[in-house]
Amino acid sequence: MDSISSLSDLWTKGRASNFVEIPGVIGRTFGQETLTATMPMSRLFSIYEVDLEVQRSINPRNLSKLIDYIELYLQDNQPIYFPGIIFSARGAGHYDEESQAYRLQPIEKLYVVDGQHRLAAFRRVMESLQSQMARAKDRREYEKMEEISQKLGRLYAFPASVMVYMDINAKQERQLFSDINKLPRKIGGNLAVLRDQRRYYHVMATELIQKKALTERIPVDIYSERGKGPEFLFTYHLLIEIVIGLFEGRMKSSARQNGYRYEEKMMEEHHELAKEYFHNMLKYLPAPVKGSLPWSENIQIAIALFIHNEATKTGKFNRYAMNYAMRILPHMNWDGIYQGEEKDRLPRRSRITKAHQHLVRFYQDQHMFLIRDGEDVG
Repeated sequence: MDSISSLSDLWTKGRASNFVEIPGVIGRTFGQETLTATMPMSRLFSIYEVDLEVQRSINPRNLSKLIDYIELYLQDNQPIYFPGIIFSARGAGHYDEESQAYRLQPIEKLYVVDGQHRLAAFRRVMESLQSQMARAKDRREYEKMEEISQKLGRLYAFPASVMVYMDINAKQERQLFSDINKLPRKIGGNLAVLRDQRRYYHVMATELIQKKALTERIPVDIYSERGKGPEFLFTYHLLIEIVIGLFEGRMKSSARQNGYRYEEKMMEEHHELAKEYFHNMLKYLPAPVKGSLPWSENIQIAIALFIHNEATKTGKFNRYAMNYAMRILPHMNWDGIYQGEEKDRLPRRSRITKAHQHLVRFYQDQHMFLIRDGEDVG
């Protein structure tokens, strides 16, 4: 990589020009003239504007997720993928047929139709790196400056696919934005988590399935998008919820450790503990059959939350405490958890909470009488 002496060196290469040139191909999309092109982020940063009459406000949560995703590329050198960004030229610029390039004067801008959060995330990362560079320069931290320069260079060189609608009006822009964001349905359930194989608990669940830790007796539906097939007991999504409950004592939506970065040693330890946990489930619960209350989704999550509480009372997850607490399971009266139609009518979180509280109370009241020292601890 060429030596970089200043931030401005990253923005431009070669001699300056009085216009921005974007090599691309002109075509027609939905009856409108469009330009399709690929350009580095460094060039894209300088040519777009956001019209708030067309765009919605930035969602901080979505922005944070995208920033974390970009960091995978910068920090961990992992490949990342983004859909194309759509712009409206509003009549700006001109296309040179001979050179097959679209040219904009420096004062002319493209207006974002779809991709505002992606652009904002890249810009936020850029600004953060620039601030880090300035601090490192003030402190004469030359090695750090070189590291940041390399990250900035990779960020600016990141290729962005773009489509530019050459001459649509503001009304058409708003309709295009609405159609893009309203009509498609995002994937959910099993498919959503199965496709994301970087996150901690997703990887763990996949390994549990691939290494036959539980699927021989607890069939897991991996590929259905919603619900599960009639021949399966668990969904892949439920398996992830259970291991999150077991190791964090939280619902999936509140998981803290389900990130992109983790230690392989911790993954190996948790994988072995999860295998032992499911071994005990098969040992202490009735046979896993469809329709069995102890094997239902809400009860399974409640059991995982309960075992987490008992296994972490000393601070660190304790295998022996987990095994001891699970010996209460054969003594549970599962039909006594819900009254009347509560099992079907209560909200999901309420059903899980009610089952969890029932387990906690029963264990506190009865474990000293029901769990004998001479029992096999597995």
